Amino acid sequence: MELNVLEEDSRKIVFELKGAGHTLCNALKVELWKNKHVKVAAYSMGHPLVSIPKVIVETDGEVKPRKVVTDAAEALRKEVAEFKQELKKFRW
Repeated sequence: MELNVLEEDSRKIVFELKGAGHTLCNALKVELWKNKHVKVAAYSMGHPLVSIPKVIVETDGEVKPRKVVTDAAEALRKEVAEFKQELKKFRW
């Protein structure tokens, strides 16, 4: 996966997530909306097989957009780790 920042200022960041699909982008968007400083959290993607998702995040200015994205990614990492631990309890 490759992250390419297209636009960034103190309240907004726009980046591409090459190699990501709807699953990751939607999970990230949902996690971003849990942050009270986030005012916009969205992504756009044309055709899922040929398009590169573009993520847009805007904050109220109290927290930098890069920070809220990093925090959301870390929260997702923790959720996935917890899920992985739960899966280990089952025999497949």
